[in-house]
Amino acid sequence: MGAVQGISEIVLWAHDQPAMVRFYRDVLGLKVISPPERKNPIFLQAGPGQAGIPQMIVVVQLPEAEPPFAEPRTLHHLALEVAPEDFDAEKARLEGLGYQLRSGQHPVIPSRTMYLDDPEGNEVELICRA
Repeated sequence: MGAVQGISEIVLWAHDQPAMVRFYRDVLGLKVISPPERKNPIFLQAGPGQAGIPQMIVVVQLPEAEPPFAEPRTLHHLALEVAPEDFDAEKARLEGLGYQLRSGQHPVIPSRTMYLDDPEGNEVELICRA
């Protein structure tokens, strides 16, 4: 077996980087860990990681001339873990912000899930163990 201990970063292209950063920072609560002078890409911490490297969502601004994303997109969705004891409160908070949450059933892991879309249309799953 290999020595991989987790996912360190997921890098997302953005036509509107400020909107994406606001979503991941203000809506989902990720912490910006980029120094203030860094404008592109922006690194947000999603978790502490397992081997001294934080888990990150990285938002990269596309050049203005880039066309809209076409379907089907390469990224199906990304999933972020929440604590089971926080799941219901997080669901209520997001619904209170006006998000239309979708639910689903993980095919392998006994879990609870909810889905919403970021400003670029990427599906974001929030998941906890059942």
